[in-house]
Amino acid sequence: MAVERSGSQDSMIEMDARDNITEKATAAYDPNSDFEAATIAADPSERGTTSGKDSPAVNDEAVQDPNIVDFDGSEDMANPMNWPMSKRWQNIAVISVLTIITPLGSSMFAPGIPRILAEFEERSSTVATFILSVYVLGFAFGPLLVAPLSEIYGRSIMYNSGNVLFFIFTICTALSNGIPMMMAFRFLMGVAGSVPITLGSGSISDMMPVEFRGRAMAAWAIGPLLGPCIGPVAGGYLIRAAGWRWVYWLIAIITGLITVFTFFTLRESYAPVILERRAARLRKETGNPLFRSKLADDTTTPTEKLKNALVRPMYFLFCVPIVTLLALYVAVTYGVLYLLFTTFSLVFGQSMLGSGYGFGEGEIGLVFIPSAIGMGLGIVVFGAMSDRLVTQKINSGETHRPEIRLTPFLTIPAGVTLPIGLFLYGWTTHFGVHWIVPMIGVVIFCFGLMGIMMACQNYLLDVYPQNAASVTAALAVLRSLAGALLPLGAIDMYIALGLGWGNSLLGFISLGLIPIPLLFFMFGERIRGVKKVPTATEA
Repeated sequence: MAVERSGSQDSMIEMDARDNITEKATAAYDPNSDFEAATIAADPSERGTTSGKDSPAVNDEAVQDPNIVDFDGSEDMANPMNWPMSKRWQNIAVISVLTIITPLGSSMFAPGIPRILAEFEERSSTVATFILSVYVLGFAFGPLLVAPLSEIYGRSIMYNSGNVLFFIFTICTALSNGIPMMMAFRFLMGVAGSVPITLGSGSISDMMPVEFRGRAMAAWAIGPLLGPCIGPVAGGYLIRAAGWRWVYWLIAIITGLITVFTFFTLRESYAPVILERRAARLRKETGNPLFRSKLADDTTTPTEKLKNALVRPMYFLFCVPIVTLLALYVAVTYGVLYLLFTTFSLVFGQSMLGSGYGFGEGEIGLVFIPSAIGMGLGIVVFGAMSDRLVTQKINSGETHRPEIRLTPFLTIPAGVTLPIGLFLYGWTTHFGVHWIVPMIGVVIFCFGLMGIMMACQNYLLDVYPQNAASVTAALAVLRSLAGALLPLGAIDMYIALGLGWGNSLLGFISLGLIPIPLLFFMFGERIRGVKKVPTATEA
């Protein structure tokens, strides 16, 4: 009932705002009047948001040109920055649920891979690994289309479309009659499932002021990181009881319910799209074709806008050093995580790797729990500390610098825990030490992984708020490619080097990447001043 009441209130507020603007607009477009128009833009004294820090600066053109359509001050509830906090957190909660569901498909059936290989008479270890990682490959290609389309057509339509396609592809995977068919539809599941993972941070940037983004990002990050951890726990026992196909039937059922719920509860949050829709409505209601959004770009055609939007994520990834290096750091840590995920069943089952722990399908699913514990601890600790640092700076009267998100107090300890966790996990599994000890290593590694990922993503979100979706897409492309491709060489690496030295190699690589956040903490502001990037409204 609360959701229905909230939707009714939103409709009434929007109708009141529309009537108010339409009255002004009608007066403005009077062909018999000596005056061009009464301005549709809000008075300067009325402008603002609930925080006052992330609103676009008052544009003189918007005040002088009566045909510019803008948000009507701090009382305009169509502006996501003016929404009540309860409504903002409701939207974030819905997005977080979506980001839990779609990553479940990546690893929930992992404990049943041996059974799938036996059913389809496949013995290749590379195929066994790729069945799991092809889903993550979809996460790499999906953002290249999802992010730019969201900056043209809005967030909500992308969420709803992604949900429907994910539902369809999940059913097709459940009906697979061979490994090629399964791989194809798992890839498409990944493409469709990349929508909430790609747009989540952008949606947060749309409606959350900077001092609240850390905890909002922490809530959203639960899905893409904890989903692959908790999925195999339930998946192991479900596969043993009902078979691997029921993993996909269960995901399809949950997705269908969430799709209906999301359609009625998720609100559009991208300001340029909201203002463009308002301008289009005013043009229709008043007959004045000159109304246009304050954030609209009239210098390019729709085709050029789409082309520029499609190119923008790749531009960020390859031409902006801040994004390139931080994306590399995140990609390595994410790739190592999926390398561990894809080999858990081999390391802890009846294994040719290490000493073998003899776990069954159900017990192997439980091996993923320490990953969830480590990430959960990382979310709580680093999310709270990041926002606290920002709030302290703002309360002391200082201007917020995005580099505070990369403070060495956060990034160096997080970076150091990555190799420590890998060394502990690798050598204890190598010598067959009791399973609890390598699991502690996994907890340590995942704790540090959350610290690095949240610091990097929050920093880039603060640096490029107008291009949040494109920046997230750039991160997702490299991160997901690493998550899909690194595991393919995992078994050969472990056979050649052993679990001890194999994981130590990964630990040394992680150790070498620690200075990257420190570099941008010290010189990030100078680098940002040198490299100009196109904004969403410019493209």
